[in-house]
Amino acid sequence: MRKQEEIQKGISELPINPNKGLKPVKILTSCPSCLQGLQRYGDDTETTADYIVVELAKHNLGEDWLEDYVDKATKGGIEKILL
Repeated sequence: MRKQEEIQKGISELPINPNKGLKPVKILTSCPSCLQGLQRYGDDTETTADYIVVELAKHNLGEDWLEDYVDKATKGGIEKILL
């Protein structure tokens, strides 16, 4: 409950544009365990959670970055290293 209260407190402190209201809030993390925990509060706090690197990839490479990466990787675009 404390984490949910802290998330809601943080959201309430965000500046609100009177013409557009509050934009959707996304909480970013680099920790897999934290991401899982933050996603539990999504419905109650009306937030989403994601990895920082995913947001950076979307911003720098476009929304379809993952599909493009997988396509390139499956077509021999990544070297295979044998140990």
